[in-house]
Amino acid sequence: MKLISAEEAAKAVKSGDRVVLSNLCSEPRLLPSLILERARELRAVRVFHCRPMGRFVERYLEPGMEEHVRCATAFAGGVPAIIELMKEGRADFYPIPLSRLPWLFRSGHNKPDVFIATVSRPDERGYCSLGISVDYGRAALETAGIVIAEVNENMPRTCGDSEVHVSKIDYMVEASVPIYELPSANVSEVGRRIGENVAELVEDGSTIQIGFGATAESIPPFLKEKKNLGMHSEMFPESAMKLVEEGALNGKEKSVDRGKVVCAFSAGTRKLYEWLNNNPRIEIRPFDYTNDSRLIAQSHKMTAINTALQVDLYGNVYSDMLGFDEYSGAGGQPDFILGAMLNPEGKSIIALPSTTSNNKASRIVSFPNLARNPRSPAMPTVSRFYADYVATEWGIASLRGKTRGEMAKALIDVAHPNFKDELWKEAQEMKLTT
Repeated sequence: MKLISAEEAAKAVKSGDRVVLSNLCSEPRLLPSLILERARELRAVRVFHCRPMGRFVERYLEPGMEEHVRCATAFAGGVPAIIELMKEGRADFYPIPLSRLPWLFRSGHNKPDVFIATVSRPDERGYCSLGISVDYGRAALETAGIVIAEVNENMPRTCGDSEVHVSKIDYMVEASVPIYELPSANVSEVGRRIGENVAELVEDGSTIQIGFGATAESIPPFLKEKKNLGMHSEMFPESAMKLVEEGALNGKEKSVDRGKVVCAFSAGTRKLYEWLNNNPRIEIRPFDYTNDSRLIAQSHKMTAINTALQVDLYGNVYSDMLGFDEYSGAGGQPDFILGAMLNPEGKSIIALPSTTSNNKASRIVSFPNLARNPRSPAMPTVSRFYADYVATEWGIASLRGKTRGEMAKALIDVAHPNFKDELWKEAQEMKLTT
């Protein structure tokens, strides 16, 4: 292990390298920008990340930048610069769920030449912590040719599978700046009604999963009256911290990792990070553990809570893509919906507002390309064959075990009143109702 400056570390990236950055709020604060600053010296470098946090992504948009440093991702997370790159064909996108990211590195399909992580300071034994992001970081650490760590005193030490010995790190860079934060969104009246509807479906003793996104992350406060909840999830949001503190989320009835909250990453504010520091109740593990559908299926009363862009009247769920345009990524949604379906007492819930933010369009749709653009494909994230519950501010649509006509009726019932007449008409044209 060698302590060097950030500028020296950035020079470790060579033309043709595949670089992986640690995920979300664990993203390195210094090196991504420095690599992009010297981008014109480089050719054919690929930088993999999921939902990026830093301003460095704006440099990707410079004309011809993809010939020097090209973005590669499996989850854009609604970041405008990444969405624009994908629309223009100037970024590489992996259409895989989060459970497969460790495989992507280990199989050699995207084996990293360089992994750049943010870690805590080493302890007296010489161990740092990957902190709030183990997810795909463990696989990248184990497969990368060069490992560079931004050692940040603000990164909490977390329990689970986050330890990394300094002997596994090639270069260390001091980074005494705050790690990225993800402030909680204010819950609107629509969000409150969605949260109350979702809470009706969550039984005492359930093991819950919370997907990434403002709607899903706003659900935990509505579960405070529940008893003996557990959590097995790819993400631990700040909104769930109070559930743990007040005892509603205690894991007493979990069948896997009893008494522990298990997640792959966390994101929130400094308050959350301080709470996570050496907290034995929270274990942060890799995606190929947290998102393994076989393990999810074993979890007591597994209840997967996710969100979507649209749901059509057949029950298809569109969470990442509309037409040809990629807005996000599959995330862990397919992993957890499959696991919940295989669980004898499991259920999956898609929570979404009934309309877009400006109320101009319904999110419950007849079919994405019906009579609008016949050449635009319909690519659901989760197909109708896995449809279970859909919750909007107008109620709950139970789709399990329903005919396609019954599914369409249930979905129209939870659509916004302004769009119901149009949806009924289109359902009749599609022979879903009479």
